[in-house]
Amino acid sequence: MSTININVVIEFLKSLQDQICSELELADGGGKFVEDDWKRAEGGGGRTRVLTNGNVIEQGGVNFSVVSGDKLPPSATAHRPELAGRKWQACGVSLVIHPKNPFIPTSHANVRFFIAEKEGEEPVWWFGGGFDLTPFYPFKEDVVHWHQTAKNICQPFGDDIYPAHKAWCDDYFYLKHRNETRGVGGLFFDDLNKWEFDKCFDYMQAVGKGFIDAYVPLMAKRKETPFTDSHRQFQLYRRGRYVEFNLVFDRGTLFGLQSGGRTESILMSMPPLARWEYNFQAEAGSAEEKLQDYLVPQEWLL
Repeated sequence: MSTININVVIEFLKSLQDQICSELELADGGGKFVEDDWKRAEGGGGRTRVLTNGNVIEQGGVNFSVVSGDKLPPSATAHRPELAGRKWQACGVSLVIHPKNPFIPTSHANVRFFIAEKEGEEPVWWFGGGFDLTPFYPFKEDVVHWHQTAKNICQPFGDDIYPAHKAWCDDYFYLKHRNETRGVGGLFFDDLNKWEFDKCFDYMQAVGKGFIDAYVPLMAKRKETPFTDSHRQFQLYRRGRYVEFNLVFDRGTLFGLQSGGRTESILMSMPPLARWEYNFQAEAGSAEEKLQDYLVPQEWLL
């Protein structure tokens, strides 16, 4: 059995944050990430990096954090009651990119590691993560590229990994009160400890590194697409769905808030602008109406 080493995970996550920020700045061609270092009174801290008003990215954040405590919040023990009474550490990188152009999808990714320990007992640990895509004016070829990249990442770890983690993503990023997915999915996994530590860590690294390969080509392809104020207003309306999911369903947001995390860092995933409109109805046959065809779980790589 390979040795559990959270320090190796932490060093990788720091380097991943650096790499992703560098690649996104290059793809934006103008914006720069501004960093806030923060400490958490109960234990740990992090580096929050936010880019605003870039050439392509309206607002994007790439966060690194490592936090610890003596008691887990209800959002964690509700799913895993055996964790009650254990000391814990959690570390991760999370990011959300909200582009200016409505033809570039919003995207989210995160990778994380959790360990809970109690004297005299075996530690409980797992990895989690994934990435997902939320288009407003989707292109089938972009969705196929996104999912093909995801499948290529998963393939070395087994033929069953992409189908399982793709389905998990479709199920997790689902707005039950809207009866639609948040976007076109991608990968999602949690509680991953079925392999030895080293293999689980390898998979988490592959997913984290693979985000740039999946997303940056879409930024480059769509950043010059002309758009109107009507396109922009629909983008802002659909961003409201993003807010609804993060505040109502997202376990990471709940864990962060309940465990005393830095509120500004937790909520940096919110779009800088969004709007709600009562009983919005897209015009029949319009591009806005066709978005609904994409907000249903389906196989993209047929």
